[in-house]
This record gives sequence, C-alpha cells and structure tokens, in this order.
Amino acid sequence: MPDNTRCPAASRHALRRMSMSDPASSSVPDSPTIHRMTAAERRATQSLAAIFALRMLGLFLVLPVFAIEAARYPGGDDPALVGLAMGLYGLTQALMQVPLGLASDRVGRKRVIVLGLLLFALGSAVAALAGSVQALAVGRALQGAGAVSAAVTALLADLTRDEVRTKGMALVGASIGLVFAVSLVAAPPLVGWLGLPGLFWLTALLALAGIAVVLRWTPAEPARHAGEPRGRLAEVWRHPLLWRLDLGVFVLHTVQMAMWVVVPGLLLQAGLPKSAHWQVYLPAVLASFALMGGLFALERRGHLRAVLRGAIALLGLAQLALLGLAPQAPGAWALGVVLFVFFVAFNVLEASQPSLISRLAPPGARGAALGVYNTLQSLGLFAGGALGGWMLKHGGAPGVFAATTLLVALWLLLGWAQQVSAAKP
Repeated sequence: MPDNTRCPAASRHALRRMSMSDPASSSVPDSPTIHRMTAAERRATQSLAAIFALRMLGLFLVLPVFAIEAARYPGGDDPALVGLAMGLYGLTQALMQVPLGLASDRVGRKRVIVLGLLLFALGSAVAALAGSVQALAVGRALQGAGAVSAAVTALLADLTRDEVRTKGMALVGASIGLVFAVSLVAAPPLVGWLGLPGLFWLTALLALAGIAVVLRWTPAEPARHAGEPRGRLAEVWRHPLLWRLDLGVFVLHTVQMAMWVVVPGLLLQAGLPKSAHWQVYLPAVLASFALMGGLFALERRGHLRAVLRGAIALLGLAQLALLGLAPQAPGAWALGVVLFVFFVAFNVLEASQPSLISRLAPPGARGAALGVYNTLQSLGLFAGGALGGWMLKHGGAPGVFAATTLLVALWLLLGWAQQVSAAKP
C-alpha cells in the first residue's frame, strides 16, 4: 500500500483531485484559520448573495407601493382581488420550492437557478404589460413559480465548509436585509418616475442580471448530482433532525408578515407619515447587523444552540413588547427599539436555520430538504398575512401580537431540544 506521508507530491496531487471534485474542500486551511473563508468560498458566497439580492430587490421595490398602484387598474376597487394578486406570489412559490429543490439534486443547481430566474423575469414582464388586476395576478403567480431559494441555498452549502457555512448564510441574509432597507427608501420615488409597469420591467432586468451572475461569476458546482443515492421526499419531511427547523421557519415568517400588517399603522399613529417610515426601519436594520457579528462569534465558539435559543427568545420578547405597546399609541422611538430587537432575532435565525438544514440533511437530499424548508417559509408568509388580517379585524393590534407571542412561545418550547450536529453513526 503506498504511503503518501513519504511522498509530498502524491499528497499534493491527492489534494488537487479533492479540490477539483469538491470546491468546498479546496484550500484546506490550518486549524487556526479554519473559520476563515477561502477565496473560492468568498466568491461563491458573494455571487450567490448577489443573485438573492437582485431577485429580492425586484420584489421589495414593488411591495411597498403595489396596493396603492393596483387600485388604478380595472378591478382595483376590490381589495380582496388586489390582495389575491399580491399573495399569489407566495402561494405559487410554496408549491414550486420542493419540485425545484428536487430537480436541483438531480440535474444540477445552476440549471435550476437559471430556469427559475427566467420564469421570474417572464412573470415580471407579464405584470408590466398587465391591463387589469387579474393580469397582474397572473404575472405575480409566474414570478412565484421561479422559486430558486432552495437551489441557491443548496449550492451555497455545496461550495462552503461546515465551519464557514453559517457565515455565508449570514452574508446572504445581510444582502437581503440591505436591499429591503434600500427598497423602502427607493420605491416611492421610483414608482413616481416609472409607474408600476416600469417597476416590473426593472424587476425583469434585475432577474436577467442574476442569470448573468450565475453564468459568469458563480463558481462551478461540484459534480455530485448524477451518482449519489437519493433520499426519498417522505424521509426529508419527517427527518428527526429537520422538522423543528421547518416548524421554526414557518413560525418566523408567519410572525414577520403578521407584524407588518400592524406596524405601519402604529407608525402612522405615532405621527410618522408613510414616506418617512424608512427613518425607523433603516437604522433598526443596520444596527441589527452590527450586533449579529458578536452573536456569530459565540456560534464559532461552539454555542450555536444557545444562540438559536436566545434568538427565538428575543423574537418572543419583541412580540411581547409590541403586545404591551399596541394599546398605548407608542412613539416612533419605542417602536424603533422593538424593531431593532426583532431584526437582530430575525437576521440570526434567517442565517442560522438554512445553514443547519444543509448541515443536517442527508447529502443526497440537500436540495429536497431546503425545498421543504423554503416551502414552509413561503407558507408562513401566506399564513402570516391571513392571520394578521383576521386578528386585526377581530381582536385589534393586541390580538395580533398575542397570537404571535403564543406562536413564538410554542416554537421555543418545541425547539429547545434542537440538535445542531448530525447524529454519530
């Protein structure tokens, strides 16, 4: 048997072959630098964060102005129809996450990402050409059908090591949070200049720019998709290490959407006009990014479970604070502090949970597992809007935050035993 310890050249050739077959294992770092990204990992993270950001910027630019602008279309006098046009995106996205996640396991991540972005661009063009709210709904449904979140996240997991994956997910989450903040500032003047059709054309161009990033900047994916054994979808749904994370993302996005049904109204009550709401959102988002670094330092020291529990607890604390503040007509400063706490919790959970999914899922079913996860995320967006609207109508703002507080308490109870490493064979 050959002894590679006596043949440095053989060792170098073996490492070179490993790096060619698995980009995530290239430039294996020494232990003092194990938590530093390699150049290949930085490139993968930056390019995939750019894809997420370009896609989400298009969505976020439309959302703050959609309901107002859609009222000018035929059929726009029906709030239920306008709401359906907005919500169809989340519904079709939920339906397509698992199929496209499975497809990425079989035919490759980049092919699925390009297909999804083409569908998203097509839906944007249909919405830009729409002459009625019904046609807007068709465009929104097509946009949602281009559900690439699972494939993008799975590719990031393929191209990064476990030690830096949460950092990579955090950078992706930060890019989404940043474009959300940008959209809050940019959407009103852009819609005044371009109109709603112009915003949808801009969204289509952003999706095409995302395709260019996939083809020209994103590193080649590992050649692992053809020969691996495949886990069955049913196994992913009931996987003992994954179901708490799937429950968690459902609760997280249900709470988020229910909050945004109420929070803009509270800011109006606080005397802040709609055009100035970004003055509260933007500082809260940016300050939360600053605190996230310290929390991820704890995760690198082996305290990921404690970080997860603390973030869920912070999310519950924010909901409890809103429950107490809502009946008292709170000021903008008080709401800004609560939103800062919410964004800290939200950003940590948004980065850590998909990283854990990719770490704990069977290697041959990583795309499917992330597809299930993103399906629950999309269903949470739908459920949060429905819950927030229904509770606001029947229980007022305190009723909404009582429901969200209860949901987070249930998540904390069921998620307390969440494992953060795969069981030993």
